[in-house]
Amino acid sequence: MTTHTDTRPAGGFHLPAGSAASGPYDLYVDPERAGWGYSSLRVLSLEPGGEHEFAAGDSEWIVLPLSGGCAVTVEDADGRAHTFELHGRKDVFSGVTDFAYAPRDARVRITGAGGGGRFALTGARCERRLPARYGPAADVPVELRGSGACSRQVNNFAAADVFEADRLIAVEVLTPGGNWSSYPPHKHDECRPGEESELEEIYYFEIAPAAGNPDAPGLGYQRVTPSGRGKGTDVLAEVRGGDVVLIPDGWHGPSIAAPGHDMYYLNVMAGPGEERSWLICDHPDHAWIRGSWADQAVDPRLPLYTAPSMSPSATRPAQTQEEDDR
Repeated sequence: MTTHTDTRPAGGFHLPAGSAASGPYDLYVDPERAGWGYSSLRVLSLEPGGEHEFAAGDSEWIVLPLSGGCAVTVEDADGRAHTFELHGRKDVFSGVTDFAYAPRDARVRITGAGGGGRFALTGARCERRLPARYGPAADVPVELRGSGACSRQVNNFAAADVFEADRLIAVEVLTPGGNWSSYPPHKHDECRPGEESELEEIYYFEIAPAAGNPDAPGLGYQRVTPSGRGKGTDVLAEVRGGDVVLIPDGWHGPSIAAPGHDMYYLNVMAGPGEERSWLICDHPDHAWIRGSWADQAVDPRLPLYTAPSMSPSATRPAQTQEEDDR
């Protein structure tokens, strides 16, 4: 018989906004705090012209604007620097954003644009050191999943089959108010080649204000149920903007958006598998729902937005001559 030791992360699996702040970060989740081996997430706020520098260490990172734009300078271990100007976006409900990839063992400097902003740093411990790169917003596939009340939008900016990384997988999900996403409940907590990947996952939430009533606070709900593996993760959380749910194992879903409030979450995943892939197993009690989608229309509110067309000026991020020559 398998027994489970209670090795919950510091603060539990649901981290309300502000409870995981550290130093300059509004949110700081690393493998040590989460009690696992690979996945990290930080959220950084910068004033106009503000600057922050950090060492990538043993992890690869993607700098993803949540609001506003910035310049990202990545200095490789060999001293060569690359600067990527990120146009960013007003907020996560208004558009797809560009992003920058920084490899392990690099130094990274983020400089806020004229209006400042908030930036997600999605990370994963890894072995390979890949080149620093710019990810144009126009290259982000925007996918519609599900139908009816299970309709949602997925921005696959760093999906396993879209953007090269060593271990990091990251996507954004937007759920219209009243809908369920991350449904049917599914898991990826064991390695079964060709069927299921072993991946730790972080959910970071933002909730849109109600239309016509911007002062009305929004909320959502996140469920995780034990799968019989790992830590026996069991969560029923009311989530608000800035909250995080850690998912080391278990059936996760649904993610429920309250009526009148669209819900955003950023998924960050990584694991020990040799193959970087997102293979899931649906909960056997709820997998039938997929068969009903063919007879239902996708929610007409979706997509909330699409990726922009590529413009000539966006084909290559700005770099100084000095940096090109280093």
